[in-house]
Amino acid sequence: MDDKRNLVIFAILAALVLFGWPMITQRFFPTANPPATQMVDGKSVPLPSPSVAAPATGPAAPARPLAAAIADSPRLPVRTPRLQGSIALRGARIDDLLLTNYRETIKKDSPAIRLLAPAGTADARLAGFGWTGKGVALPDGATLWTADATELVPGKPVTLSWNNGQGLVFTIHLAVDDKYMFTIDQAIANHGTDAVAVQPYGYVSQQGVSKDPSSWTIHTGPTAVFDGIAKYGINFSTIDEAGAAGLNFTTTGGWLGFNDKYWLTALVPDQSQRVDAKFHDIGGGHYQALYGASTAVVRPGATLSTASHFFAGAKEVSVLQGYENGLKIAQFDRAIDWGWFAPIERPIFWVLDWLFKFTGNFGVAIILLTVLVRGMMFPIAQRQFASMAGMRAVQPKMKALQERYKDDKPKLQEEMMKLYKQEKVNPLAGCLPLVLQIPIFYALYKVLLLTIEMRHQPFALWIKDLSAPDPATVINLFGYLNFTPPHFLALGILPILLGITMYLQFKLNPAPMDEMQKQVFSLMPWVFMFIMAPFAAGLQLYWTVSNILTIAQQKWLYSKHPALREAPAK
Repeated sequence: MDDKRNLVIFAILAALVLFGWPMITQRFFPTANPPATQMVDGKSVPLPSPSVAAPATGPAAPARPLAAAIADSPRLPVRTPRLQGSIALRGARIDDLLLTNYRETIKKDSPAIRLLAPAGTADARLAGFGWTGKGVALPDGATLWTADATELVPGKPVTLSWNNGQGLVFTIHLAVDDKYMFTIDQAIANHGTDAVAVQPYGYVSQQGVSKDPSSWTIHTGPTAVFDGIAKYGINFSTIDEAGAAGLNFTTTGGWLGFNDKYWLTALVPDQSQRVDAKFHDIGGGHYQALYGASTAVVRPGATLSTASHFFAGAKEVSVLQGYENGLKIAQFDRAIDWGWFAPIERPIFWVLDWLFKFTGNFGVAIILLTVLVRGMMFPIAQRQFASMAGMRAVQPKMKALQERYKDDKPKLQEEMMKLYKQEKVNPLAGCLPLVLQIPIFYALYKVLLLTIEMRHQPFALWIKDLSAPDPATVINLFGYLNFTPPHFLALGILPILLGITMYLQFKLNPAPMDEMQKQVFSLMPWVFMFIMAPFAAGLQLYWTVSNILTIAQQKWLYSKHPALREAPAK
């Protein structure tokens, strides 16, 4: 009766895990990337590029199409090895930027990622710089600036200038490197007869919330580092709750902006000056990150200059760390939400990145990483095998105890503990390699989904993106049946192989004496098969290869100690 009751309880728990897992992962785990391909008639076909968003209804609807918004102002072209776009001379806004090295999908003709777009368009995001003050004519969004060059390219800065007709000349000196960093030097020269008080500022604005959802393990949206502390607790809902006042901070050093899973737009004030910073909603779901330097008085004949930077690009690990070290930007690499597992995630990333550069195939790099991890854990695995062998040897004694004390559970547990101590075996020792692999497994999971270096990386055959789930869904016969199975039933080939290899691995282990444990171990591989189906294919590949290596290792150890197979019969 106890065994039947335990089996029913396990079946209920397994069903809860199986059907409740999607809700758990949505709350506590970052979602895998959307599929890069779909299976049609058994073939892997790239998904089409996303179409331009249609105008929404209501007050936040885009007022004009992108092309019209770009043509609305004279422009200064921007060209670098990784960026292409333009700066609007009306308002001096950086509001048109494409990331030429990254595409929306894996299709060759897929459009480049658009990071910045002018105000009034779908998915508007832009940056600007200016001054505030009283009793003086200042440049604003309608001001038409004059550029002293025809384009902005690395190594050739451009100066924008505007004369207010009252003796003040405003200039914005722009430079861009060969990656993603703009340098902005704002200056005001007072050629008049009266002193003026002004406050330089910079801002980044975006329409709506980030498309990449913010989760417990991956933060997206408003992001900042103030006084050396990363502010992951700021999100769009907290800005909404703050109302018209917004969220206000003061800081020396650091940065602020808007963060996506792979992209970042961030303001970097002068790291030596104290500035006021703010996140707020300026109306219609239009969010803004803003900083203002200290108010200064510019006397006649004097010039006030303020230096800052603006990052607009991909969150490449080496690039972020290069800026952090080279420009002394406090914790700039925290734009990537490594989280608590950073001490494990970072080494795994560097090893994977090196293996990928060495082999040229990210799937092969994951396989080599798996071999490396299993090799490092081989001494522990040997101890695990010795523990398993010890458990196998004492099974006849355990069975005898179970027969003797089958009606006295407390006495049975007491006698079994004595047996374990006498025979010097630990029934939990076999779990040690699995426990040690959990942090490695989770760290690899985050690395696959966090780092842009892993985005859209193929392996072989139908697997075109290892950061997305396996698209070869068996339920719809690899695309021959024209329907999309539910998320938790979307069993690809890799999850099935994972379940099979886990089953074979468990079959090599000594069979538990307890019937309940036998039932658990017999069902666990198939439950995990469903649990792992929505995860990234790279993670499924890692676990499957790890299982295969474990099976080979156990067979080799048994070949060296064949008598262990006969232990239970003695």
